[in-house]
Amino acid sequence: MNSSKILEIKNLSVTFRTSVGEVPAVRGLDLDLKKGEIIAIVGESGSGKSATARAIMGLLENNGKIKSGMANFTYSRNGETVCCDLLSLSRKEIRKHINGRRIAMVFQDPMTSLDPTMTIGKQLTEGMVIHYKTPKKEAWRKASELLEMVGIHDAEKRMKNYPHQLSGGMRQRVVIAIALSCNPDILICDEPTTALDVTIQAKILDLIAGLQRKTGVSVIYITHDLGVVARVADYVAVMYAGRIVEKGTANEIFYHARHPYTWGLLSAMPSLDSSGELYVIPGSPPDLSGYKGGDPFADRNAYALNIDRRIDPPMFRITETHYAATWLLDPRAPKVSMPAELEVRIRHMRKEEEYGI
Repeated sequence: MNSSKILEIKNLSVTFRTSVGEVPAVRGLDLDLKKGEIIAIVGESGSGKSATARAIMGLLENNGKIKSGMANFTYSRNGETVCCDLLSLSRKEIRKHINGRRIAMVFQDPMTSLDPTMTIGKQLTEGMVIHYKTPKKEAWRKASELLEMVGIHDAEKRMKNYPHQLSGGMRQRVVIAIALSCNPDILICDEPTTALDVTIQAKILDLIAGLQRKTGVSVIYITHDLGVVARVADYVAVMYAGRIVEKGTANEIFYHARHPYTWGLLSAMPSLDSSGELYVIPGSPPDLSGYKGGDPFADRNAYALNIDRRIDPPMFRITETHYAATWLLDPRAPKVSMPAELEVRIRHMRKEEEYGI
């Protein structure tokens, strides 16, 4: 893996204007993406995952506003290295020069991404013709190859189909093929398997990981399910209430998590040894419209300290790659270990990984 950064996000803050005032959706987010890396952003609905992706792609809704931050994107153009701050570009500029061409996005519902009135072939070749002036015959050939690459056989026949003639899993594969059609540097996958059954989910996840290895594209994978992350991610960022509360390598997050929210997500994952009802993190995500400070997770945190009610914790460094925003890591805090049940579960997870289950 190339260690150079392709995307560097610093202090990103996003708010949405509502009837009760401005609501902070993303709060001071820092995240780096390296070339050839797959990063997973994980968290419950409303944690700010999708708002982060939409902000850097210029796709925020009209009531959304970037309050601060930068997103430096480094790529090669005509043999030269180019760096630009995506947040400083106008919507017109980012749509013309970046979206689809340099950064592509796969959404969770393929039917909202595909035009029901256009054939699959037409939708696959459109980006190549518009962005690169590719001759139609050559674009058609490349589109057929892309369908084969994403596991759709009999590509020539499928190119003439309309979206409603394909299954949900095939439509999502088509969306991924369209996203790859202009050879993007970054592929953002926003809950791409949510609408699919478990068997198809696994195939799509393996497909994305395989395509990354084959093409070298950098991937940001957004999901609410920590369970899918182990199949694809090199690095994991856990979000809660608009900020990253823990980040580290996949190994560090799965086997050495330090934030109580991450413990909750790990405990809620189904596994082969699960019996009875799955664990559910108590309470609900906070309403940030009335946020006055403190740790938003405090009311759901069995290990909350008095300071959590007053001050949102800073990000504490655990290793060079592992960080967590919890006052439990302060040297003055009482020593707290992860729940015993989770330790047992992690031992089972290690065994499952060891035996390739």
